[in-house]
Amino acid sequence: MTPHSILYPLSEFYEGLGRSLPAVRRLAPEETPEPYRRLLVHNRDMTPTLEAEHGRTIHLRPLMREAGNGSLSRMVTLMLDEEEKAVEMGAIRIFLSRLPAEARASVLEHRDPFGTILERHGVAHRSRPVAYFEVTPDATIREALGIAGAPVLLYGRRNTIWNSSNHTLAEVVEILPPVDGI
Repeated sequence: MTPHSILYPLSEFYEGLGRSLPAVRRLAPEETPEPYRRLLVHNRDMTPTLEAEHGRTIHLRPLMREAGNGSLSRMVTLMLDEEEKAVEMGAIRIFLSRLPAEARASVLEHRDPFGTILERHGVAHRSRPVAYFEVTPDATIREALGIAGAPVLLYGRRNTIWNSSNHTLAEVVEILPPVDGI
């Protein structure tokens, strides 16, 4: 995988902004250090994983979005309710036409994470991570996660979410904040 494909669909936003991608290196699952490995290397949705880790619910803070050809792409930060603390930054491309009408309407509200919407509307699905990586955060990632100070390595994954008919519901890249932010 190229850096562009590892960071897809985040790479599409960077391209649209005329920005270069940050330095990224693909990792084997076992190369991902703890606690990131526990939080990233699995076939579950990230929203319930992060909610269990932090003991509270999460909401979406949209940063950018684009729609077209039956899909919606958005760059987002996932925030802890009440604290407004960033617990993930990333981008997702959602294939709206493959969702039931009620789930599609919830997606278009830009309030709840995709995993929360799928669960709430009973949409059968499964996650299939396709890559794990380390990334040196640039200004865009640092701002989204509220990171100050010297650059650190962050860890993430590229994931595909499938429905029960084996159609892609979404493609997502998920980047976690530094360990002290977890």
